[in-house]
Amino acid sequence: MKIQGIHHVAIICSDYQKSKSFYTDIIGFEVMAEVYREERASYKLDLSLNGSYSIELFSFPDPPKRVSRPEASGLRHIAFSVTDIQSAYEELVENEVQAEPIRIDEFTNKRFFFIFDPDGLPIEFYESAQ
Repeated sequence: MKIQGIHHVAIICSDYQKSKSFYTDIIGFEVMAEVYREERASYKLDLSLNGSYSIELFSFPDPPKRVSRPEASGLRHIAFSVTDIQSAYEELVENEVQAEPIRIDEFTNKRFFFIFDPDGLPIEFYESAQ
């Protein structure tokens, strides 16, 4: 098997409109397709970043809460690379997103910080090479 890359990340949210706004208006993903699946009482929103399919955002009636803290087994977080970590931080704070302080990765010396989506999913912003 030869894996070519990650196709997408699927996220289940508890408040569809709030999460849709967060991922599009604040984070900057573009809507590729939006479908309401009546038989599942669920929305499926396909989001892209720089023209590449990236996130499937789902809504389901009353999804169970995800354990995030203390850290539990399973997927820990998603991470986005940015060339200007300070600008990304400031833009999120200007949009009233609470962000943890910028830290330095002890192994790569790159800067990074975390925010949380409307359901508490940890999202990391990581400084990429310029």
